[in-house]
Amino acid sequence: MRLARPPAARQCARMMPRPLLTLLLALGLGAPAALAAEPKAPATPAAAPSSDLTTYYFGLIVKGPNYAAYGKEDRAKLQALHLANIERLAKLGKLLVAGPFEDNGEWRGLFIFKCGSLAEAQALAASDPEVQTGRLRVELHPWMTTKGSIHDPDFTPAK
Repeated sequence: MRLARPPAARQCARMMPRPLLTLLLALGLGAPAALAAEPKAPATPAAAPSSDLTTYYFGLIVKGPNYAAYGKEDRAKLQALHLANIERLAKLGKLLVAGPFEDNGEWRGLFIFKCGSLAEAQALAASDPEVQTGRLRVELHPWMTTKGSIHDPDFTPAK
């Protein structure tokens, strides 16, 4: 007999699925243990970003309210349109990374957009046919990282 986990454990499990945790750690977003042990400095105004940094828009793709509302044939058609839109955005240089999570959970995949603003990223995400039908939705977050840390066609890494 399998026992249900308590609500707090279920919430914790939903907060950070293993594939996303692995991705974030692989991208270098985990804090080194040495930094975690240092006492926090008093809050100061944020300094201007280094010219070595750039902002991308991280899109977490999650199940939408109509996720289960379509039959197998309609899902196949929507998936083909979804992939065509991904290809279109990639060719425009606006979508740098896209892909599904493999655990079949609430979190379905991710996008990383290169664009000028959150509003533009929202418009790009809204162009996805799966988002338009409500099968999927995209949670967008500005994400600052070192230039060249992900493949960016406009950035030439130093040799």
